[in-house]
Amino acid sequence: MAKRDNSKKFWNFVGNLQGDKVVWMIVLLLILLSIVAIFSSTPLLAIQQHTTRTAIMKEQLLISLAGLFFIILCYNIRSQRFFRAISKLGWGFSMLLLIFLVAHGNLGVIKALYINDAWRSISVFGFQVHVFEVVKVAMVMYLSWAVDAYQNKKLHPLFFKESEWVKKHAEGITKFTYIYFPMLSVCVGIMPGSLSSTLFIGGIMFVTILVGGIGVKELILPFAGAIALLLLLVAIDKATPKPIFPHLESALARLENNREHQLDVIRTAPRNSIEFQKALDKMKQPMSAKIAVHEGRGILIGKGPGGSTQRYVVPVMFEDYMFSFIIEEYGILGAIVVIFLYISLLARGSMIVRNCDNLFAKTAVAGLVLLITGQAMMHMFINVGIGPLTGQTLPMVSHGNSSFIMFSIAFGIILSISRSAKRKMDKEIQAAQARAQLEAMPVDEPDMEALNELNDIEEIDNLE
Repeated sequence: MAKRDNSKKFWNFVGNLQGDKVVWMIVLLLILLSIVAIFSSTPLLAIQQHTTRTAIMKEQLLISLAGLFFIILCYNIRSQRFFRAISKLGWGFSMLLLIFLVAHGNLGVIKALYINDAWRSISVFGFQVHVFEVVKVAMVMYLSWAVDAYQNKKLHPLFFKESEWVKKHAEGITKFTYIYFPMLSVCVGIMPGSLSSTLFIGGIMFVTILVGGIGVKELILPFAGAIALLLLLVAIDKATPKPIFPHLESALARLENNREHQLDVIRTAPRNSIEFQKALDKMKQPMSAKIAVHEGRGILIGKGPGGSTQRYVVPVMFEDYMFSFIIEEYGILGAIVVIFLYISLLARGSMIVRNCDNLFAKTAVAGLVLLITGQAMMHMFINVGIGPLTGQTLPMVSHGNSSFIMFSIAFGIILSISRSAKRKMDKEIQAAQARAQLEAMPVDEPDMEALNELNDIEEIDNLE
């Protein structure tokens, strides 16, 4: 009897969950997949850190619990005013982190970290935070607030003395001050660490403001300006003896597809030379990932858990090549399940957006869903050999503590906003049922219960 009562309590708890239950199911399945996949894909990481895979899995369990905590915390914030207020700080917070990173800051317990030949992370009381992962979510939320405030005429140019020219061009100045300049400054701040992240995050920001109602024609000039700035920075980097953006050369090489050049170096350079080792490292990871995909795609259910061989070859299999690992161990069926989860998130996100009652909520949900699914699709394409390597992880599945926490916060915000959207959808269904019931009754015999229910729904809508 006790077990039956506990079971009833559990299912009552599940039934009482508000928000989009499909999104709940998607995020929980992704978390479970992450725990299993990371345990199996991290033998090299265990060797590097002088630990065991069991210890790594325990760490992932703790991060998963922390992620669930942030999901539930954000989900239980019912007021969108709180999200609006926090979103206003998104750009300022992002720039603070980026400036600290570019300046190689060191404040004792908080310091910038130089990892894998790049300044991309900071250490906060010993906890490593990947700055670009924070900036992604922060800027989507900031731009959601900015375009909503702009469309509702709540923004004003930041000038103490307004001239006639300022008054005439007030709208353009406002857009540049609150929308275009923040986007541009963030992209410039990210570029020293990663050109691919600059392009990806910049693309997500452009799509976010498009969803927020900024027209395509309005974006032609800012987009052209961004491209011109990028080309100028490339020219400056090429002209200086010491590169200003150390990762620009490698990123451009990837875009130019220098595979043949690397193969030539491997064939001709002495095996003990630094050139040979660098070329070998650049070729080994993507080629091994393709081998993993090739070995897994020929088997419907893959090699099975623990059967991967390429996890011993690819140093970052658990991060940049997680989809390749999933295909190798779980085959085509595993790949289909992963793709289905992200496509389902995109579909449910579009439904939530349609039922949001304000522009801020619509833009935030759309931007966050596109961020998650866009990064997932980019990760998958690169893993199967479509497009240059960018180092984007598989959201909520790949190893990475700060990435996991930030995507958890994104899911929590989506679920919180979906709660009010679902209430609106439920009210519309109830109102439609009541109207249908009234229309089905004879004119001289109205259904007073249905009429009263319809009046109650309309009164609630007016109050809200």
